[in-house]
Amino acid sequence: MTLTAPPVAEDAPPEGAARRRFIDKVFKARELAVAAVLVLMLLATQLSNTEFLSRQGVTDLLLNATILVLVATGQAVVVITRNVDLSVGSVLGISAFAAGNHLQSGGSSLNAVVLAVGLGALFGALNGALVSLGKVPALVVTLGTLYIVRGIDSIWVGSRQITADSLPDGFVGFGHNGIWVVPYLALLAAAVVFCVGYYLRSYRSGREMYALGSSPEAAQLAGIPVRGRIMSAYVLCGALAGLAGALYLARFGNVDSATGSGYELTVVSAVVVGGVAFTGGSGTVYGAALGALLLTSINSVLPAIGVSSVWVTAINGILLLLAIAVDRILALRVAAVLRKQAARMRSARHA
Repeated sequence: MTLTAPPVAEDAPPEGAARRRFIDKVFKARELAVAAVLVLMLLATQLSNTEFLSRQGVTDLLLNATILVLVATGQAVVVITRNVDLSVGSVLGISAFAAGNHLQSGGSSLNAVVLAVGLGALFGALNGALVSLGKVPALVVTLGTLYIVRGIDSIWVGSRQITADSLPDGFVGFGHNGIWVVPYLALLAAAVVFCVGYYLRSYRSGREMYALGSSPEAAQLAGIPVRGRIMSAYVLCGALAGLAGALYLARFGNVDSATGSGYELTVVSAVVVGGVAFTGGSGTVYGAALGALLLTSINSVLPAIGVSSVWVTAINGILLLLAIAVDRILALRVAAVLRKQAARMRSARHA
């Protein structure tokens, strides 16, 4: 007797993949909302001040955002893993002075940038080791290294100051020139954002950072090298803060012991406003870049419409609180939808 095997049903898409796609759509909508607010704000300002989006105006907007975009990109990767790095402002400052000191001593521009990136990566590795190996809360570790690095910077720099007239013309020129309205610094920042975003989305180690941020315990059980991923995130964050320090020097041509002070709070605000959940596991570096562009654009918009710049800090705080509130509402709604989907799947299996 010949037995005929029953037709094999097509495999349903994995439940986890379906959930991931749903969550991705939710947070993409969040990023689109940030982009829409940015565009509307710029257009409204242009109607009020027709010179705002002139060729030089657009160049200035992009230049102002470049440094924050770079640091926010690294910070976003750390926050995705459910951690934070509060030392980025101090790392930016000491890296900028290291690059300037090298240039004043007759070093090349390329070596100065490499030195700044390497110094930043070194401090990032220190943060990563303390968080991952020492299992100390990231907030405590990076708050401590913030003051340690700032102290080292103050002792090293002292009352000295690096100015543009002591730097190579080519290095300073790179910080101001560009292609039409797009500065070279903005092109470099865009390339970094794209590369980091592509890595997080397309490589297994990048996706594992999202898994780690979603549930560190589950990631550990799944065999993900948790310590290695945390270390990688902090090293990348430190390296980008170092790169931002070198570009800060090229952009402004002025560095002293106070460079980068308080910058970490602006960076965290940009990341959260851009849709990266502070609880980890969701968001993208593209959203963080949009958040950075939004915050820096506010600094230019207010004077253009005749509003005192003292409101900038207050508005940034309001945006941060709104972003946190939106994150909480989205998290609750996503959880409710996922529970309903799970209930329907269980019902379908038992039917």
